[in-house]
Parts: sequence; C-alpha cells; structure tokens
Amino acid sequence: MDQTITINFPGGIISPGTLYDILLAAAKVKTQFVRFGLRQQLLIDAANYNIGILKIELDKLGVAYEVGADNYPNIISSYPAEEIFARKSWLTEGVYKDILDYIDFKPRIKVNICDSDQSFTPMLTGNINWVASSQAEHYWHLIVRFPKTNVTCEWKQLCYTNHIAKVTKELERIILSDKMQFIGNEQAQGEDLFNLLETENLVLKVAENDVSLSSFNLPYYEGLNKYNNNKYWLGVYRRDELFSVAFLKRLCQLCLDTKLGQLCCTSWKTIIVKAIDEVDKKKWNVLLEEFGLNMRHAANELNFQVEDNCTDGLALKTFLVKHLSIDDTRTFGICFGIKTRRKSEVFSNILIRKHYLLNLYWFRMLPVYDILCARNFNPNERTGEIYSKNNPLSLLPEQLSRAIYKFHKHRISNLETKKQNQWLPKQESAEPSNSFVYQCKSCFTVYNESLGEPAQGIEPGTLFKNLEETFCCSVCENDKSNFMKINQASLHLL
Repeated sequence: MDQTITINFPGGIISPGTLYDILLAAAKVKTQFVRFGLRQQLLIDAANYNIGILKIELDKLGVAYEVGADNYPNIISSYPAEEIFARKSWLTEGVYKDILDYIDFKPRIKVNICDSDQSFTPMLTGNINWVASSQAEHYWHLIVRFPKTNVTCEWKQLCYTNHIAKVTKELERIILSDKMQFIGNEQAQGEDLFNLLETENLVLKVAENDVSLSSFNLPYYEGLNKYNNNKYWLGVYRRDELFSVAFLKRLCQLCLDTKLGQLCCTSWKTIIVKAIDEVDKKKWNVLLEEFGLNMRHAANELNFQVEDNCTDGLALKTFLVKHLSIDDTRTFGICFGIKTRRKSEVFSNILIRKHYLLNLYWFRMLPVYDILCARNFNPNERTGEIYSKNNPLSLLPEQLSRAIYKFHKHRISNLETKKQNQWLPKQESAEPSNSFVYQCKSCFTVYNESLGEPAQGIEPGTLFKNLEETFCCSVCENDKSNFMKINQASLHLL
C-alpha cells in the first residue's frame, strides 16, 4: 500500500535546486514517477515501508510536507501565467513574490492570489480569494467563500498589497475561532465576518465597483513557445499525470545550467519554464526528444480538471476525450471537471459528477453520472444547475455533447446581445429616478427617496419599498400604507 506525501510550492513557484534535491530523496526509495496537484503542489507516492526513509531525507533538506493529509492547503497564484498569458497587468513577478514573502505562516484554509486579467489559474476556488484590482495599482479585491459552503461575499474595501498577509492571517483566525458561524454554515454572512476585522492600521480604499473577472478562455499551455520577441516558455503536460523523476532531474539540471532560477507548477497539473533564451532553445528540444515527450495534445484533452489521486477520474476523462475526438466536437472556452468524491472541489463550467444508485456504507453499485453547468457557464461561479441526471456511462457522451451545444448557444446569444447593445443609440430615461416622491394623504408630508429621513435613521437613497413596515409619517404618525406616489413636478419642489 502506498501513501502520498504532499509538498507545497507557495504560488506554484519552484526552485530547480530544491526540486532536484527532493527528487534525489524520492529516488532513494525507488520512486520513479511523481505528480503535481490542483493546488500547485508536488505529490510523491511511496510504499508504506519506505515512508519513514523518505521523511528522514526530506527532514534533512528542511522541506515541509504532509503525509496522507491536507491540513495546510497550498497558496495558489496566477504567477505561472504572468508575462506569457497575462501581459497587460501591473501585477509583476516582484509583486507576487513580495506577497508570498509577507505570508510567513502556513494557512489552514485555502488562499488564492490571482490577476483579474487571466483565466489560467482559478480565481475563486479558495476560501480567501485575492483578486488584483484593474483600476488601482497595488490594491486588491477580496472575495471570501466560507469553508465547506458555496456562500461567497465580497469585501467593500480594496486592500493594499503589503497588508494582504496581515488580513489573511486575521481572517483565518476569525473563521477558525468561530467554526459554528463561519464553517459549513450556508447562512453565514459576509458582514458578520468583515465587522470583526480590525482595520485601524490597514491601508484601504473603498471599492467603487465589484470585482470584474475575465471570461474563461484556457490558453494552449504546452510546447515550446515564443513570447516577448526573443524569449521562449516551455509547458509540459502528461496525460496520465505522471512525471518521470529522471526527466524532472534533467529538467532541473538544465534550468541551472542555463541560469534559470525557477520553474512553475500550474493548477492544470503541468509545469512551465519561462524566460528560455533563444540560444538555449535547442537544448530544451534535445531534452524533450531524449525522453520522447509528446508536446501537442488535443485542446479537448487539455481543458479537463480531474481530482488529485483519482484513477477513476482519469479513466473517465480518457473515455470522454475519445468520444469528443471521434465526434470532432468543438470545446473551445469550456473547462470540464470530473468529480468522483463527495467533498472534493473541481474548477469547471461543465461538471461531470459520479455517484452510485446503491450506496450503503462500503457497498456501492450501479454508478451513474450527473452533468452540471455553472451559473452562466462561468467557472468562477459555483456550479449551480443540473443539466442531466443519473446517466449510465453508455449515454454520458451524448448527454455531454448536448451540454456543450447548450454552452455554445449561450455564448452566441451573449455575443449577439453585446453586438446589438453596441449599435443601439443611448436613450435618456423617460423619467428620472427621482421624479417621484411619496406623500402622506393626511398631512401632505413628503418622503423623498434621494434625501431619506436622517432624523428617523433612514439614509439618503433608501427606496420607499425598502422601508420597514413600522415606518410612519414624521408629522401625523400615519403608517406607510397612507402614503401615495406622486410626480414631484406637481409639487413645484426643487
């Protein structure tokens, strides 16, 4: 029996020297292949009788790890996309590394640090999700998803880069100190959480607009590709998720030989090497040829997300990719997720979920599959709609094709709507929003929504329909139902 050792690489950034030493330790216990996880970690499978030896070797290296546990989920970031898939942002390599350096503790809940101008790294799969502002440099939106729920809330403040670590640590402390209120509670409220956050010494700005997330378009993320005129990046994908230890050792050596101080692992269980010089391109091609690595997989295979340590999910992925290829189905813009475990989480806008019709403790029979679609097919939203339920495996490809067709219809509809709106002349409103007021029938006192009634604790801008039923006229004390809606112009008021 094997156990899995998990090693976190914060932000997905890996030192070739450190990885090489880890691989040497893995080789000492006869490990031939390693894997990368959804949260940009290294996963090493080792036999039970070798775990002790591997732990000793990792302890010698000073490497933090977990065995068969996930108490400290990795901090993931969109740094692997920086410069090659995201090029118009103020968010640079230095900013990512500064944030990761400030976070000098191991979070116990999931933290994501992402550029809003990319869709390569999932932005909202964490519990504490920092999304770079597109309006204010060095400021960040914060979206919290309460652990073990689908409840999300956005902070109305933008946080300065240097204070992300402090806010993250404090939010985690608040959440873990009141698990009843903030963990597994579908009625959890963001205001209750943010009101407990001490903000006195923080640099903040009011968020004028909600965070704007880029639409999902997965870039082709493997092969040796040119960017920035004279640089190349290399992306390596493995269909079975297994990376040869021998290959990775040679890759680390080549990074060091060509003066590349880092490589990246991604949320797609792949690796990326950036900033390869033109003169070194041949060396990298020789490395790929030496190990016979295929670099041009079909796009309908690359846009699948499968749970970590999941042979069932990989087998189902292979089955579905085969049928998508036979039918020559267009899958551009779609992220497929495969979920075989009840409590796992997979980034997707079309999710295939496996369960059993007969499920009694350890006794499970008759596997079937549901197809779910994310709200508006946006993978950064929670998966909300069941498109097709309880499909046997034989019918699953056909039902998936229908879900894909629905996705394309949705996308075409959105494009047509945007095109129509682009050419429609802007029309002024027939009547301004403040053209009406509400007047008491008895004493003719007026309630103006734009002014409110501060004397009664009613803020300006409060709509009449949103007033409490206990609201009454400030003069004659008649109740809310005694007010009538009239045109402000008829009162000759300014």
